Amino acid sequence: MSTSEPPEVPRASTGIEGLDRILGGGYPAHEIYLIEGEPGTGKSLVGLHFLRAGAVAGEKCLLITLSQSREAIARLAGSHGWAMDGIEVYEISADKLVPGLGSEQVLFPTADVELGEMMDAVRAVIEEVKPVRVVFDAVAELRLLSGDAGRYQRQLFILKELFANRGATVLFLDHQPVGPGHSELQHLAFGVILLDHTPTSYGNERRQLRVLKVRGIRYDDGVHDFRICTGGLRVFPRLRTGARLHNEWRAHESGIEEIDGMLGGGLAEGSSTLFLGPSGTGKSSLASHYAYAAAGRGERSIIFLFDERPETFVHRSEGIGMEIRPHLEAGTITLREIDTGEVSPGEFADLVRTEVQKRQVRLVIIDSLTGYMSAMPDERMLITQMHELLTYLSSQTVLSILIVAQHGVLGPTLGGPVDVSYLADTVLLLRHFEADGAIRRAISVFKKRYGAHGHGIREFQITPNGIEVGQPLTGFRGVLSGSPAFEGSDASLMELDDAPGPG
Repeated sequence: MSTSEPPEVPRASTGIEGLDRILGGGYPAHEIYLIEGEPGTGKSLVGLHFLRAGAVAGEKCLLITLSQSREAIARLAGSHGWAMDGIEVYEISADKLVPGLGSEQVLFPTADVELGEMMDAVRAVIEEVKPVRVVFDAVAELRLLSGDAGRYQRQLFILKELFANRGATVLFLDHQPVGPGHSELQHLAFGVILLDHTPTSYGNERRQLRVLKVRGIRYDDGVHDFRICTGGLRVFPRLRTGARLHNEWRAHESGIEEIDGMLGGGLAEGSSTLFLGPSGTGKSSLASHYAYAAAGRGERSIIFLFDERPETFVHRSEGIGMEIRPHLEAGTITLREIDTGEVSPGEFADLVRTEVQKRQVRLVIIDSLTGYMSAMPDERMLITQMHELLTYLSSQTVLSILIVAQHGVLGPTLGGPVDVSYLADTVLLLRHFEADGAIRRAISVFKKRYGAHGHGIREFQITPNGIEVGQPLTGFRGVLSGSPAFEGSDASLMELDDAPGPG
């Protein structure tokens, strides 16, 4: 038996980077593929991406259109800034019949000409152009012209044989038909890609694609988000975790000695941490300290802002003693404001992946997870997608910090939009509490999977010089409820500075 590796399957690029990644390099060449979806899902754009990639590679490319005029296709391409150079367009329409194939464009009246004549014309076009890539738009018209399922199946096999003899790579574009004979092309095609779009209660429609099948290769299955924008389709493949890179669980320090001590030296690289507490407890300020400390070590971090404008973030950080602007200019800290009405979960995950891979980011902060989830109320499986993202970051040995704002301010009824504490390796609880006629802040480590950590509850203050941490609150009971009872002989509270400050 031979132990040699099987020959690599030649590929034809889809012209869409994300789709090429999903397919492992593009369509296996010299085969027929079905691109299926309802009107408006982007089928024609998938076809044009494919033909443009072939034209750039110097291949002969042909678009046979039964559903759109040449002018309409040119307008579609122009709206994305594309030229049709190197792509021959043959239109089969009901306008008139131009005999012969000497002209650039061939017109056939589909309503009056027999199906056989149309098929002869398609055959003649293929023989004349000898294309390497073909897009057939759209199969629905062929189905209607055939009249019945049996005749339609015969024409499909004729087309398959015709293209197979030429060795072309072919895309058939079709909507999702209902009724007898609707699945013949799915069975006949070497691969099938399904496109879908779903309206949301606010913001852009959610667009997704799924590879139903491609014979003979491995591909990324499941649902992948995509967007139609100027320049065509942007596809965002689901994250592939891969093997965890070797590391020694190096600790990321915050630059605050007491908090690092509570965490047994710091937060482990490749781990995920949850900062959990009501609004105003200092979650974002504490996260900023980690990014600032990382920048001081020359490590890159990125902060995704769902709830705060970058200008506000910079002003707040400078108000507690962190000169963050030089790090923004140097690129060691990056702020990305997320437009929650525009970005889907898949696009957000792809954005994180891009930053990690291209910029070698070592710390990712999501501020906040509450904003992320509230902005996408129509999305299902958000927690599963977040778990997938955190697993990916862990495999890249990137420290991730998630900020979760709980509802309420004081009392035992604090809650969040959903319980995500099980996702994180480490959970820090931040709380308000009342004592001596003042509202104070407390911090504690709720859990840490990797390494030892302290179990005490400490008061802390946010000052113009940064975050200051006091001694453990040993004389109190019920601090985390917001209404503690003092039972000791020494309150051990920090001295408050009543002057206006960053809060």
